Amino acid sequence: MEGNLTEVTEFIFLGFSDLPHLQLLLFILVLLIYLITLIGNSLIIAVTVADRALQSPMYFFLRNLSVLEICYTSVTIPKTLSNLLSEDQAISFLGCAAQMYFFLLFGSSECCLLAVMSYDRYVAICNPMRYSLIMSRKVTISLAAVVWVMGNVVACEQTAAIFTLPFHGTNIINHFFCDVLPVLRLASKDTFLNDVVNGVLSVVFTIVPFILIITSYVCILSATLKMRSAEGRHKAFSTCSSHLITVTLFFGSCFITYMRPSSSASVDTDRAISLFYTVITPTFNPIIYSLRNKEVKEALRKLLGRSRIF
Repeated sequence: MEGNLTEVTEFIFLGFSDLPHLQLLLFILVLLIYLITLIGNSLIIAVTVADRALQSPMYFFLRNLSVLEICYTSVTIPKTLSNLLSEDQAISFLGCAAQMYFFLLFGSSECCLLAVMSYDRYVAICNPMRYSLIMSRKVTISLAAVVWVMGNVVACEQTAAIFTLPFHGTNIINHFFCDVLPVLRLASKDTFLNDVVNGVLSVVFTIVPFILIITSYVCILSATLKMRSAEGRHKAFSTCSSHLITVTLFFGSCFITYMRPSSSASVDTDRAISLFYTVITPTFNPIIYSLRNKEVKEALRKLLGRSRIF
């Protein structure tokens, strides 16, 4: 019986096919948001490379975050835009595996990077006299390398575990990209073990970084409240506020999406949340950091040569 089943060689995205009257509008909105993401994050990269005042570890990690955001959105959005205008909604089996791998690579790396950024702020505020010693160039580059390696470990494990499952029969993905849960639903085998592994990895690479971030900020808050100078407290809070907003947006959507078993996930809810964190959230980061960081704003003024813009 199993030998007569057709092996899946490609997948078909349903995407937003249930909203045919909104396809063009969605295309325009997603394209505009994608362009804003590319331009905004590219500007952050440019100013943190070009401006000598922005060569501290904090801006090195911010530059890495912007690179991740560009890559993260570019994994899914171009294909989504193509599907919104085309009747061909197919993606090859290997293409789907590649899309999932890079999506997990950049997403998991961002989780780890946000934790590293919080540690950098902790050292800067709680141990300022030893900051340059602790966060040396060698340590900074090593931390960034660990971030990318950890992301690669998650991506390799998850992608290999999912795409070695048998896929027979239906090949319709009720989503707009090859995310973990929508693809798992199509497997022709019980996915309990995959759900367990997915849960463990979610804890290790989502909960653990989040706990590290919370711990860092508890220490930062304690140290800030002990400062006698109101100006010092204000500077400490303003330095951390951008990162906190980014953490809230990123981890909030991650918890809602990946900390649930696949059986309890709603397709429409998954799609809406995924659209938020793959398309909209990466747009916020350059806006948040440029509006709330005086040094970045000043560097942007120099780069653009038009002080009235900001």
